[in-house]
Amino acid sequence: MKEVEQQFLTGERALFQASDCHISYCTFADGESPLKESSNLEIDNTLFKWKYPLWYSKNVVMKDCTMFDMARAGIWYTDNISVSDTIIEAPKAFRRTRGIRLYNVDMPNAGETLWNCRDIEMDRVTARGDYFAMNSRNMVIRNFELVGNYSFDGGSDIEMHHSRLLSKDAFWNAENITVYDSFISGEYLGWNSKNITLVNCTIESLQGMCYIDNLVMRNCRLLNTNLAFEYSQADVEVVGVVDSVFNPRGGIIRADRIGELIMDGRKVKIDQTRIEAGEILKTSDRASWEV
Repeated sequence: MKEVEQQFLTGERALFQASDCHISYCTFADGESPLKESSNLEIDNTLFKWKYPLWYSKNVVMKDCTMFDMARAGIWYTDNISVSDTIIEAPKAFRRTRGIRLYNVDMPNAGETLWNCRDIEMDRVTARGDYFAMNSRNMVIRNFELVGNYSFDGGSDIEMHHSRLLSKDAFWNAENITVYDSFISGEYLGWNSKNITLVNCTIESLQGMCYIDNLVMRNCRLLNTNLAFEYSQADVEVVGVVDSVFNPRGGIIRADRIGELIMDGRKVKIDQTRIEAGEILKTSDRASWEV
């Protein structure tokens, strides 16, 4: 394997089509696409300071690296890349890439990151930015922290554990999503999706879990969550209180207490949903704005 050590590299395509290289303690300064069409790379302790560093690459291992803000749109159309112990400051970091493994990676400016990617493993990743992981699929995620709205829009076949999302409109238009032992805060969670399962989760969501075909919740707690489950086909088990339940389409909803149950027979078939609650404080046949 060729050694490239402590080099200051400038100019467009500085190491174009590099293959079977160990790149260590280098700086890729100004110059687009420094490692375009590269393959079989080991990269460590290296700085990326300009655009499009890894496009159309294959079999890349990165460790202890830094991708600065201008290294944007950094890893596109690439197959089989592992990134660990790295800061990716640049936005739009991954797109149309498959075989991604991220471990202990911080992405403080992750807007439009991980779009249209597949076969992804993430552990101990933090990200801040809107539209994270749009249309990506086959993801296994552990110990993930996200601050950013519209995450996982159009995603499919996603399994998430021990994570924390502050994300309005998360998991819209998504399919086959399972989340375990996690916290999600954000309005309108899960709309227009199919096969959403939440297990041992704490959720805060204005009008959350609506318009879902096959929503399953087990041992979940809902904080400050009202107008929930509108037009959803649901099998729900909630610990504690649901502030309000609004026009579910069918299934069963279990809770210790429901603040208000709103079932409008003009819009849903009331007998299609079974409600099991220790206490229902108020029942209504229409929403307050319709009275």
